[in-house]
Amino acid sequence: MKKALKRTIKVILISVLVVAILTTVFNLIVVLSTKNLIYDKSAVSSSGIEGGGIDAIIVLGCGVIGSTPTPLLSDRLDAAIEVYKNSDEAPKILMSGDHGEEGYNEVAVMRQYAIDRGVPSEDIFMDHAGFSTYETMYRAKFIFGIDNAVIVTQEYHLYRALYDARSLGINCIGVEATGHVFASQFEWDCREVLARVKDVIYGIFKPKPTYLGDAIDIKGNGEVTLD
Repeated sequence: MKKALKRTIKVILISVLVVAILTTVFNLIVVLSTKNLIYDKSAVSSSGIEGGGIDAIIVLGCGVIGSTPTPLLSDRLDAAIEVYKNSDEAPKILMSGDHGEEGYNEVAVMRQYAIDRGVPSEDIFMDHAGFSTYETMYRAKFIFGIDNAVIVTQEYHLYRALYDARSLGINCIGVEATGHVFASQFEWDCREVLARVKDVIYGIFKPKPTYLGDAIDIKGNGEVTLD
């Protein structure tokens, strides 16, 4: 009985150690492979893009309250709008977020926020099925045809967003969204550690997103994505 218990404890300890090592390795892969791709929002240019000019700025949704973006999302939108206005090389913005229910529409709120700040409607595309970072990048590549992108989100999330995009064949650079200081940051950092493990696995097997659909030309008029 004691021997069996010892064997069980040994197996559990080894399993925990293996999981901890793999988690550390996967996180290092994500961070170290993307940290040199992060640019200041005032210095964005195609020099950081391997494949040529920028097709679009990708903004990842992260919650709205009624018709108002959360502070986390407003920081992302402000950074993306600044890049759009200050760089002639970023002609379109892809707003990607959750519109899985009729009464909740992240991307419409994101679009209106940008329009209110001077971005032309035709330059704003909406991805209504960007339910996760991985799904956003999958659809950006295979629905919207984005080959070269600027990705905008907070630093803790930017490494994974860049990693996902690159694993799906998008040449990209990242811009860190700054502004608010968040009390939940430690919790988000911890969750991100696990999310990076998941997305490294996704990057290997490349599962399809929840929804695909017809191709949409990111070089065209963004109003085709209105619903």
